Amino acid sequence: MTQPLDPIRIIEAALLTSPVPLSKQRLSQLFDGALSVEAIDVLLENLRVLWQDRGLSLVQVQSGWRFQSTPEVMPYLARLSDQKPARYSRAAMETLAIIAYRQPATRGDIEDIRGVKVNPDILRAFQERGWIDVVGHRDTPGRPELFGTTRQFLDDLGLKSLDELPMMPEPSPETFHLFDPDPMVDSDKASVK
Repeated sequence: MTQPLDPIRIIEAALLTSPVPLSKQRLSQLFDGALSVEAIDVLLENLRVLWQDRGLSLVQVQSGWRFQSTPEVMPYLARLSDQKPARYSRAAMETLAIIAYRQPATRGDIEDIRGVKVNPDILRAFQERGWIDVVGHRDTPGRPELFGTTRQFLDDLGLKSLDELPMMPEPSPETFHLFDPDPMVDSDKASVK
């Protein structure tokens, strides 16, 4: 008679072989409902601790749980890949940031914030990557598309929710001197004649 496998080994194997993050509900299917979600929680925490000093770590993202390489080993792993990481222009990153922080946002909203036209190729590239999607239409003339981020965006950035996005820095008075016509003049000390 064979002994049943330790549930932590089953969960570990499922997570290591899955191409996508697995939710606790999905992991409980491994046991035909014999383990509660609370029991899965305990096993995931134990597994996370077991892997904490290795090249992979167990992390929770929006779609569930997955193993991912640690930041320390990434430079070494990059040497094995012929694929170059995607590089995005400043305009593309500003567009993505506006969508992420202000969603839902229309193309017009993005243009109002950035002060320039949005290249449709930027939006298309992020849609093809699965990072943004049309989440509706604004109830105004022309019914412009509303863009929002996706689960894939959160998963790829290793986030559980949008609340984990870094806080936007508050503009300081020093930031605005960049727009003064003469940066050599201190506007606080300039005299009015």
